Amino acid sequence: MKRICSICARGGSKGVVNKNIRTIAGKPLIAHSIERAIESKSFESIVVSSDSEEILDTARNFGADFVIKRPLNLASDKSAKLPAIQHCISSIEKELNKTFDTIVDLDATSPLRSVKDIIESIAMLEQSQSLNLITGSHSRRSPYFNLVELNEDKYVRRSKELDKAVVRRQDAPECFDMNASIYIWKREGFFDHSRVLLDNTILFSMPEERSVDIDSELDFEIVKYLLEKDE
Repeated sequence: MKRICSICARGGSKGVVNKNIRTIAGKPLIAHSIERAIESKSFESIVVSSDSEEILDTARNFGADFVIKRPLNLASDKSAKLPAIQHCISSIEKELNKTFDTIVDLDATSPLRSVKDIIESIAMLEQSQSLNLITGSHSRRSPYFNLVELNEDKYVRRSKELDKAVVRRQDAPECFDMNASIYIWKREGFFDHSRVLLDNTILFSMPEERSVDIDSELDFEIVKYLLEKDE
């Protein structure tokens, strides 16, 4: 089984400026994902995609096997994630003149994943009949119980209703927050789709303490604390 790991990191960031190369727990943020990928010993190649030469240089310095320059039309703050990953993988396959059976993307902004998370999530997908896998953690709010939205009249309504009212959170269907940490595809499900969630996508559950995605300065400080306390 030939596996490749991609790590896609834009140069621009509005919520946390230069977050992908900002120092956290003694090294650039992106370095944590590169190092976990190396430590997992799961991949033939680790490739980093970015529109930023500074990010690509940092990736080389921390052990990425290859780097791919991402075109600007795939690097804006409005660009979808999947086309950038597809560009990365198709570019490196063309360069290496080979294809990969399993594609794993590690999000640079969610660095708390463990090596065990990477290894076990890969095994979970490869042993299944599904085409792809995402990771998530149990949600802190349930759309069936205490997650609400406003209707067109600006009145509060529960986000999802069941035929029978849920009076205890424990009685609500199990819900998860996508934690943007690990995405995995079998090759036959990767290039043929334009969306991440397919009809048979499966989920690998991770604990909340390994599921913080950096999208704000508060997230950055939380991740910094969690990374440094384990050193």
